[in-house]
Amino acid sequence: MSVLASQELATVDWTAPWLAPYVAMGQGAATQVGAGASSAQALNAASASQAPLVQFVPQSDLPAGEAYESYIFHSGCCPTREGLHDFFNGLAWLQFPQTKRRLNQLHVAQIAQTGIQPVRGPARDGLTVFDENAAFLQAPDALWDALAAKDWQRLFVDLRPLWAQAHLVIFGHALMEKLVSPRKAITAHVYRAQVAIDSIANLDAWMAADLSADKLAAKPFAHLPVLGVPGWWPANEDPAFYDDASVFRLPKQVLHVGDLPVPS
Repeated sequence: MSVLASQELATVDWTAPWLAPYVAMGQGAATQVGAGASSAQALNAASASQAPLVQFVPQSDLPAGEAYESYIFHSGCCPTREGLHDFFNGLAWLQFPQTKRRLNQLHVAQIAQTGIQPVRGPARDGLTVFDENAAFLQAPDALWDALAAKDWQRLFVDLRPLWAQAHLVIFGHALMEKLVSPRKAITAHVYRAQVAIDSIANLDAWMAADLSADKLAAKPFAHLPVLGVPGWWPANEDPAFYDDASVFRLPKQVLHVGDLPVPS
């Protein structure tokens, strides 16, 4: 057991709204780590009631020189370090197994095409951003349009009642890790879910079918400071919360030739 992992997991607030999809398995697994289990052991125990798509193994099982994604694809084993990052990655595998498997398949297909490059290409970059920092939003068109336009006043103040019809689900394990210590600036890459989020299983199945390398290479994300979501942070009950332009940034302006100053 890693003392560091146990100490880090002890700081997780499992009542946080963004962890709602993960609390049942996550809190139990965290308790096992606190009692002496490794993260891999605890995650395997949490998945014992289902037919998991991967088994969690210590990071040391990853053969030297083999790519992480390739090893998962060929072995069905997910190397797991001690700490919050890989613990949350494991929870994502347990809650979104089809989506995680699809991402793994897409990574391996890209590796087969281009090999391991010093700099990821657009597809692998998009896959990584999605895996690490994505959130899924099912919402009325008016909310999505305001989010895409970064019209924060409309999104969070004028249309605030519409959030009762929206569902936001955190997926990225790095995003979950950052939210253990909430800060106003923490921002998700939001992927629009074109399906009713009536269950995580339905969302998982739809997402796995929808994802493609070309789609993710185009970075189809909207940027959302997640603590601005109504009900997710007490301070955002005050409309002035959204006046912080360092967090709720205006969209970049596109300059046209006619907008440029005329030389004197």
